[in-house]
Amino acid sequence: MIKQYNENIKKLLAILSKILDIDENIITDETSPRNTETWDSFNALMIVSELENTFNIHFTMDEVTAVTCVGDIKEALKRHGIDMDSNKE
Repeated sequence: MIKQYNENIKKLLAILSKILDIDENIITDETSPRNTETWDSFNALMIVSELENTFNIHFTMDEVTAVTCVGDIKEALKRHGIDMDSNKE
């Protein structure tokens, strides 16, 4: 299970890093549009699109508008069955 978790986190970080043009190492659960200059409305839509394509899921509009930070993205992914549990052994 650890390998799957690592792959999912790697995918998420790669998407955020690419779209927001920031280093993966500075992305935390608290990373958000409030503290990330490049996280504008256009890039938010790009993030949604990339996540849906990468993880083969579809977010509702309510899910999209409820996201305020990376932690919220992880929770939304979990609700779609994507393993984001960092405590798994």
